[in-house]
Amino acid sequence: MEAVIWKRPCVLALKSCGPFATCGSRGTFGFRNGGRAPQRTFILRVINSTGSGAVVARPSSARKYKKSEGVDRKLAALRQLFHKPGLQMDAYIIPSQDPHQSEFIAECFMRRAFISGFTGSAGTAVVTKDKASLWTDGRYFLQAENQLGPDWMLMRAGTPGVPTVSEWLTDVLSPGSKVGIDPFLFSSDAAEELKHTLSTKDHKLIYVYDGNLVDEIWKEDRPKPPAAPVRVHDIKYAGLDVSSKISSLRQNLVEAGATSIVISMLDEIAWLLNLRGNDVAHSPVAYAYLIVELDSTTLFIDPSKITPEVTVHLRNSNVTVKPYESLLLEVERLANCGAKLWLDTSCTNVAIVDAFHSACNKYFENLPKRSKQKSIKERNKLLNAKSIDSEMEGPLAIHKASPVAIAKAIKNGAELDGMRQAHLRDAAALAEFWTWLETKVVQDKTTFTEVEVADKLLEFRSKQAGFLDTSFDTISGSGANGAIIHYRAEPDTCDIVDDKKLYLLDSGGQYVDGTTDVTRTVHLGEPSSREMECFTRVLQGHIALDQAIFPENTPGFVLDVLARSSLWKIGLDYCHGTGHGVGASLNVHEGPQGISYRYENMTGLQEGMIVSNEPGYYEDRSFGIRIENLVIVRDMETANRFGGNSYLGFERLTFVPIQSKLLDLSLMSPAEIEWLNNYHSEVWEKVSPLVQGDVHEWLWKNTRPVPVHSTA
Repeated sequence: MEAVIWKRPCVLALKSCGPFATCGSRGTFGFRNGGRAPQRTFILRVINSTGSGAVVARPSSARKYKKSEGVDRKLAALRQLFHKPGLQMDAYIIPSQDPHQSEFIAECFMRRAFISGFTGSAGTAVVTKDKASLWTDGRYFLQAENQLGPDWMLMRAGTPGVPTVSEWLTDVLSPGSKVGIDPFLFSSDAAEELKHTLSTKDHKLIYVYDGNLVDEIWKEDRPKPPAAPVRVHDIKYAGLDVSSKISSLRQNLVEAGATSIVISMLDEIAWLLNLRGNDVAHSPVAYAYLIVELDSTTLFIDPSKITPEVTVHLRNSNVTVKPYESLLLEVERLANCGAKLWLDTSCTNVAIVDAFHSACNKYFENLPKRSKQKSIKERNKLLNAKSIDSEMEGPLAIHKASPVAIAKAIKNGAELDGMRQAHLRDAAALAEFWTWLETKVVQDKTTFTEVEVADKLLEFRSKQAGFLDTSFDTISGSGANGAIIHYRAEPDTCDIVDDKKLYLLDSGGQYVDGTTDVTRTVHLGEPSSREMECFTRVLQGHIALDQAIFPENTPGFVLDVLARSSLWKIGLDYCHGTGHGVGASLNVHEGPQGISYRYENMTGLQEGMIVSNEPGYYEDRSFGIRIENLVIVRDMETANRFGGNSYLGFERLTFVPIQSKLLDLSLMSPAEIEWLNNYHSEVWEKVSPLVQGDVHEWLWKNTRPVPVHSTA
């Protein structure tokens, strides 16, 4: 699946109250720099070394709409709510996020899709009293054009001419306006950045705690919150028991001077507790929060999701269960007890952070004067301290990246073995699928819709041992639809798959032992010379990245140029990242590592991480090309170790043939052709024992060596 970019802060700074920079959120809106911490809420904050961690959306061309033929009833109803008693707002921001800053969310949280009609996974809607705009990135421009109604303006984030959400609001609103947000849907960093930018024009950001305004319009049609039971993730796949993981986390707390931590990212909770859920389509997670203290662990979740087996599992791991809705009360209790609370403000919603800060303020307000002065004096020492004394009086917020993110990203031996096995079974399913498709389309002259083809792939995958679900909505794009980077075929509007057009298929599976994600682009007839040249250059970029050797802890953006250089030579490029992290039987998009042209992500690649390698090229309304494999970051033996550093490279996980007939061999070097031949030899060796009959024959034909002497 196409890469997204995850950002983690990387430079340590200490501040009490006052302006501070932030590391940004995971959304697509671009806010800048921070605001002010509440008085007497002393904060340890990690700052991005670039000075601004948010994705800053640069201007884009504005979309021209036809004159509206009627009033958008949803927008009209939402604007009426601006005048509710106690609100009196001038604008309302509707992000894509759920309370956990998840990329993929349950249907009940798809408020932005409901209000705007745009169903892509990333985007931010902003509604004022007389305007409605939607921001999204290059993956979704074409989709948004097709789905937005005439009362909406598309803001193409990241392209020249397009302001960020906060810039746009400061321009279109009269000074002193009020902008409302649901504090459960914004990370603390995003809210602070937005607050700071809005304040430059005397605008005020208000937190609407009294229910989400979109929900008031959605009413009884809003889907119910998911209630599926959670399950235990077997230790033979997890590789490490819960007690060991929590023990390591507590060591992180001690080293940071913290006494507790709030974890809100769903995949981090699933990984830490060796649990999996079914609350979000394609992602095996459950809606929950987790608080880990030095002497206790509490899971906040709907108790109805806890089965007897999970009850025993949690009891054996000394984990207590409390209702999901009781989290804020527990956060306030921690402040009242003087806790040193670790909060990752890049992903923890502002409602949680605000609750702790407010409780901290009350704590200090209630202290006797002498104790209050002593507590403030102790905290002032933090500005020059190398570590935090957990014996200091009073609560403290420690704003720092979650240590669980890196621990989860570096897979252990059992997780890597499970991923390898899942990918081989997945490759066998794909070999069966491609055999079927080529036979039907090329030999039998049958045509299928994009949806029918995707359904057939699911049928083949479902037969594999340990298959649970797809890892994301299959991207089945024929011809021009392949140029829509995150295209989703719908039965009533989709195209056919035939031998006249390029066909892009990006798909993946969730297995009990691993998660897969693979993209192949094929032509079942005769490709044009233009298609062949573009395909070849995409493959050259894929090969260059696959062969990279680099020092340990190299950030992914350093490698991104390798995947684009062949396209750049003829003035082509693509509007998405080159690689994203992937979880082990978890989320198909995983942070904090990634490979992208955006240099904000300073996370170094480390042995055991898994990333995708997926350069592409897309011609609007014509065709799309992407070639994607997953790879493991592994140690490489090099003749030298300059500076004593270890050097890393990649081990391939994906073994699916790359269509040779789409190649213009005259553009390829002998070394590149050798790479292709070696890759296909490995595909044959690993996958052929898993298939038979016609599939075995298809695999043989599609893994034969390409003659090196065919090059110019």
